[in-house]
Amino acid sequence: MTTKLKLGIPKGSLQNATISLFKRSGWNIDVNGRSYFPEIDDESISCAICRAQEMSRYVQDGTLDVGLTGKDWIAENESDVHVVADLVYSKRSSRAARWVLAVPYDSPIRTLDDLNGKTIATEMTNFTRRYFAEKDVAVNVEFSWGATEAKVVSGLADAIVEVTETESTIKAHGLRIIHELMQTNTQVIANHDAWKVSEKRDKIEQIALLLKGALLGEKLVGLKMNVPKDKMDQVIALLPSLNAPTVATLYQSEWFSVESMVERDVMRDLIPQLITAGAEGIIEYPLNKVV
Repeated sequence: MTTKLKLGIPKGSLQNATISLFKRSGWNIDVNGRSYFPEIDDESISCAICRAQEMSRYVQDGTLDVGLTGKDWIAENESDVHVVADLVYSKRSSRAARWVLAVPYDSPIRTLDDLNGKTIATEMTNFTRRYFAEKDVAVNVEFSWGATEAKVVSGLADAIVEVTETESTIKAHGLRIIHELMQTNTQVIANHDAWKVSEKRDKIEQIALLLKGALLGEKLVGLKMNVPKDKMDQVIALLPSLNAPTVATLYQSEWFSVESMVERDVMRDLIPQLITAGAEGIIEYPLNKVV
């Protein structure tokens, strides 16, 4: 590549999770102290770190060719970017996050219409204003620099619009959710002009492919076992897989080797069932990438 691809890594809560994901995908990113320009072991890429809230603006104006940020911040900035891939990961889990409307547990507010003339605190002000304008509900939206839950607890706001994965922080502050505004996940986004350059587009697609492969590999495990011929139908019937399992005969034997990829979460229930069905020598092994 004659010109390096300018890649944006999100600063903050997603930074470590993103660097870890790139490592599983085949790229090592080395953040040196407080530097905003980490090293990456790919001569065709240069890295920069910036806040996820600002990433889509930098990709849109061409400061960066490609970056990773939340679907929520693209909507907040109304950025005109090319969405290359959807990725679901965070610093805590592999589930999509939600932006929700929450009020004190004892608040009389039950519906969106009850917020007419009320004040909402949130970090995502533009999106929230547009959302309530579309619902024809007149609200005062104030920017919150953080600790947003405390704003409503202390009476500085009547409600908050906040992001959550598990709802634990919201519940810990004595709040209840009355509405979900949007679901969000990380997206790989590209500058439109960079996407038109074949070399850069190929590199961006390579990155997206392997990032998705690493995330899928995290959810699956490899499963291998020996099965006697007369138990094959019962064992195969238990195996969920992307495609049909691989079956090979064992040398001079009435036994078969069966191999498949299975969701990690089902393994604790599946292994005892396989043993009961007649499988032996069961091996479970991790997968780095599945593409």
